[in-house]
Amino acid sequence: MRDGLARNNIARNYDIIRPYIRRTPVVQIDASDFDLPGPPLTLKCEFMQHTGSFKARGALTNLLTRAIPAAGVVAASGGNHGVAVAYAARKTGHPARIFVPEVASPAKMDRIRGYGADLVVTGRRYNDSLIASEHWAADSGALAIHAYDQPETLLGQGSVGLEFEEQAPYLDTILVACGGGGLIGGIAAWFERRVRIVGVEPTGAPTLYRALEAGRPVDAEAGSIAADSLAPKRVGELMFPLAQKYIDRVVLVEDEDIRASQHALWSTLRVVAEPGGAAAFAALLGRAYVPSEGERVGVLLCGANTTAVSFT
Repeated sequence: MRDGLARNNIARNYDIIRPYIRRTPVVQIDASDFDLPGPPLTLKCEFMQHTGSFKARGALTNLLTRAIPAAGVVAASGGNHGVAVAYAARKTGHPARIFVPEVASPAKMDRIRGYGADLVVTGRRYNDSLIASEHWAADSGALAIHAYDQPETLLGQGSVGLEFEEQAPYLDTILVACGGGGLIGGIAAWFERRVRIVGVEPTGAPTLYRALEAGRPVDAEAGSIAADSLAPKRVGELMFPLAQKYIDRVVLVEDEDIRASQHALWSTLRVVAEPGGAAAFAALLGRAYVPSEGERVGVLLCGANTTAVSFT
């Protein structure tokens, strides 16, 4: 798996998906705009990606590099992966069925339907939807596209790291929100410790944090306001060795810090971010991660599928 996620394979896959994705911009902002000390912060605006999140990269990798049966594809998702698979299926002309849990946001469910996929709402959490999707795949013959624990998905998400390095080669540290680990695993595989990668998770959903403590993927709590994107039952098996080898640490943020991050991004930058998309920035605002003097920090803002348009 590590060989499959070598930098040259991530770059090769990027050439395949590049015509179908947006090369999302980076922007430098004064840390003082948020009452933070230090050099300017560099934000990678992945919320501007097709479907509102980085997930389009992994979904398109699956649809463009694998043989798709007549039954099409099936995916389980807290929301964003389902939106991405529905989008990728429409772009490539294949049917899709998406299973989401009851905690999925209405905005994400609406987008899945809008891309023409068959939406099934079942179970309270992501794992319930995953089991239902596996039954459907077995019965229908549809190709299962996993949200994070699949080589193609990790390869696609690794392209975020490739772009970020090309756009901001000066960075010392990148903060990345974690759920099942597909995004941070792909990014870590790209950088191979040339940049410090710090994971950020809600205290109510410490999936990778618990796995690193235990030395293996284990079941973790699945609460938090970011439960629809950052609360799988456990971290992916494929990315975990990458996390152990290449990720510096994982820090935990409180839900109130995530809400404050959403508010700050809106009030200062007019960026509307869902809770999972704002979690990485919350690590700075809530001081869960405190940069050293002169440290140049990048933050991945990676999800905008929310019904909110302002915050009070």
